[in-house]
Amino acid sequence: MKKLMTTAMGLALMATGAWAEDVTLQLKWVTQAQFAGYFVAKDKGFYEEEGLNVTILPGGPDVAPTQVIAGGGADVVVDWMPSALAAREKGLPLVNIAQPFKSSGMMLTCLKESGVASPADFKGKTLGVWFGGNEYPFLNWMNKLGLKTDGTDVTVLKQGFNVDPLLQKQAACISTMTYNEYWQVIDAGVKPEDLVTFKYEDEGVATLEDGLYVLEEKLKDAAFEDKMVKFVRASMKGWKYAEANPDEAAMIVLENDETGAQTETHQKRMMGEIAKLTAGSNGALDEADFKRTVGALMSGGSDPVITAEPTGAWTHQITDKALQ
Repeated sequence: MKKLMTTAMGLALMATGAWAEDVTLQLKWVTQAQFAGYFVAKDKGFYEEEGLNVTILPGGPDVAPTQVIAGGGADVVVDWMPSALAAREKGLPLVNIAQPFKSSGMMLTCLKESGVASPADFKGKTLGVWFGGNEYPFLNWMNKLGLKTDGTDVTVLKQGFNVDPLLQKQAACISTMTYNEYWQVIDAGVKPEDLVTFKYEDEGVATLEDGLYVLEEKLKDAAFEDKMVKFVRASMKGWKYAEANPDEAAMIVLENDETGAQTETHQKRMMGEIAKLTAGSNGALDEADFKRTVGALMSGGSDPVITAEPTGAWTHQITDKALQ
């Protein structure tokens, strides 16, 4: 059962006339274990302990976190760094205030019967790719391999957020996440031994995923900055709890899934994989990880994702204080 909002701390706050500060978080995708840390922080009262009233907005195929925050629909968003950096270069001054995900879960999953055994076999094949900001790591990888994506070397299939192109053999390989779409392929009846996977981490082209971003201008307000310090501190407490208690975290996510689309088996399996990606992160953005991501996005040949390393207050103000 979900906790009632009127817990002992909530009553104490009202009794003293103090009111919780509102924070709206926009997720990058639908309610699932990919975002377990935030749901756990809310369910366990970690946000409430910091004096915060957090609203978590689910995402979806028609929701772009950068557009939501630009329009004032959220205080903080979950997004991948390639998308955030591209938006920043185009004029939306996003700042990374925390990086819960240390590793990338992105990969290409291929049917073995398609003849793809290594990246050298991509040439002449159709590859499914997610867009909406998710295409940047893929385009960088193809550039690194010296493969043109205009159909000359590989044909890019604009992939929906499903695995149908692989199941229907419209593509030799499709984009998948270690914690989600790969298992959808398996659940559809395809055996693991009939698949070949290429993890972006293993190929040296991984970029940082699920980070927390706010607008730089808002951080000039000391009150907002303090609120984000509290939010990051409570969120990371939620993430570490989720890592240590994956099955419980998955069930908390299920309780918050208003669509009823998620299943216990899938969410527990997902949380197990997500814990591998958040492991080793205390919330602070590692400088080496940041530079690797920036370098990857600037090496896009004639069409780089970004043309210059971001300047100004890009990171660290929040996590340094939250970790004290």
